[in-house]
Amino acid sequence: MSRPHMLAPAQAYALWAASYPAHAHNPVMHAEERAMLELMPESLYGQAVVDAGCGSGRYMLHALRRGAACVTGVDLSPEMLERADAELSVERHGVPVELLQGSVTALPVADAWADLTVCGLVVGHVEDLHASLAELHRITRPGGRLLCSDVHPIGHALGWVRDFKSGDERYAVQHTQHLYSHWHAACATLGWQIERVLEPMLDPADIPVGARFDRMALEVPVALVFQLRRQP
Repeated sequence: MSRPHMLAPAQAYALWAASYPAHAHNPVMHAEERAMLELMPESLYGQAVVDAGCGSGRYMLHALRRGAACVTGVDLSPEMLERADAELSVERHGVPVELLQGSVTALPVADAWADLTVCGLVVGHVEDLHASLAELHRITRPGGRLLCSDVHPIGHALGWVRDFKSGDERYAVQHTQHLYSHWHAACATLGWQIERVLEPMLDPADIPVGARFDRMALEVPVALVFQLRRQP
């Protein structure tokens, strides 16, 4: 199979948005989402939630279903924000929801605004992990938490890519490998306390019959998921 055309995130998601659902839609995303939801509080009653890199809105939907008082989604792609707006329309139920265009390194959100910040499978699209975690720290209130995930660095080493089809072409999104040591160093510098780290594995039940994939994916973790607390 030929290698997919590699695109910058803005280019890739402009093409991918039309077919990108607001739920986990591949085995890696299922594994990552199970871990993220394990860390997300069952009740978000009274809390302000920001989803940085919200895409089509899957974690915004979970926040609304868990009772968040207000939810803000930020994404680089206007096409993905349009998709999120459509996906969220039936779940708002009078809860204030705001969708804004912006980068995870330049979020259009006030300082210390979020009780909970979520950033799912986004930071790998940014070369500078420290800059991303600094901006996520800025918008999270002291004592608030960040749930942040990325494709596991093992996957990068094995040559995995985040690919998709648009028309008859196959594309992939540019991705930077961030090692655990990079996370640890950035968190120590910025004042993030690492509370929990999960490394979810694939569930064979999520793999479609006849799917072509790297069998090594069943032997290694596929995502790196952090629960971080902004120190007071």
